[in-house]
Amino acid sequence: MSHGVPNRNWSYPTAIKFGVGRIAELAEHAASAGLKKPLLVTDKALAYLPITSAALDVMDKAGLGRAMFSDVDPNPNEKNMADGIDVYVKGGHDGVICFGGGSALDLGKMIALMAGQKASLSVWDLEDVDDWWTRADASKIAPIIAVPTTAGTGSEVGRAGVLTNSATHKKKIIFHPALMPKVTICDPALTVGMPKFITAGTGMDALAHCLEAYCSPFYHPMSQGIALEGMRLVFENLPKVYASPNDLMARGHMMSAAAMGAVAFQKGLGAIHSLSHPIGAVYGTHHGTTNAVVMPMVLDFNRPAIEDRIRAAAAYLGIEGGFDGFRAAVMRLRETLAIPPTLTALGVKDPDLAMLTEMALEDPSCGGNPIEMTAANTRALYEACL
Repeated sequence: MSHGVPNRNWSYPTAIKFGVGRIAELAEHAASAGLKKPLLVTDKALAYLPITSAALDVMDKAGLGRAMFSDVDPNPNEKNMADGIDVYVKGGHDGVICFGGGSALDLGKMIALMAGQKASLSVWDLEDVDDWWTRADASKIAPIIAVPTTAGTGSEVGRAGVLTNSATHKKKIIFHPALMPKVTICDPALTVGMPKFITAGTGMDALAHCLEAYCSPFYHPMSQGIALEGMRLVFENLPKVYASPNDLMARGHMMSAAAMGAVAFQKGLGAIHSLSHPIGAVYGTHHGTTNAVVMPMVLDFNRPAIEDRIRAAAAYLGIEGGFDGFRAAVMRLRETLAIPPTLTALGVKDPDLAMLTEMALEDPSCGGNPIEMTAANTRALYEACL
């Protein structure tokens, strides 16, 4: 740090094609990325839905085939990845179209990353640690097109994917700059068919990304502004899409908020994510819903460090009452969306708190928390969430 000015590396998103009906452009954007025989990667729930068939029809009509891989778990692991790579290699594919929620987007990215690498390189060698990403042969990473069908993770504008190690149940963030999709299609019409609890959980994930980025102590004014406006879009539009699933304007705003959250969290995440990642990996809970469950307790935990910042956010969001008013607004939103009040209500029975605490402190998100996380305060925080 010279002259008191911090050194930081910032990278901003890819080309985003935003608008209702723009899935019709899928084939032309795939072609512009050089794809002749892409593999569409989606999840089991989406595989046979009309929106997926329509996307495959667009590809097929343009001569790109209709190859699909959908054997993706809700918390995807290295076995799903190996199966996907097998299909990719045997099919002679030259790129990946990631189609779906965070699980499909993340796994599709992992297939594109690893399918062409030498056999001696493990995906775990590319964890988001220091410059481990340089171990990969960048020229062998396949081009990626991203088509989100949920409004939550924001993986469509990110350079990483989350993969769960099936042996250790630990979620790892795998990073490479070339994982940024070449083109992202954000078509709000694709999110209309989401089940209500997925609309709620993914929307709260977007809020968690914006909130944690906003509160993170690191220097990133661009992300700070994006996080604040992202929160506004969620508070205003998530209740609307939950009540009226066909409200395309509100669906569009939620898609924007999801992408904004993922751009913003370059600034950092915090305790919400470091508590939620182990719970999701060990107990199989929905990631965004888990974030929503622990959010109020983490606000309380961080209050001494973030009270002034949250007061400023509340003023911008039109919420009266400063920090307490903001927390109350989060509680009202959770109630509106039928989010379980505690981890116990979410179905987490007899959790191994010693193991979870250790996992939370290993999670890279904990480094961005405004208050330093320790074994003692992290365990107490888990207890407060039960």
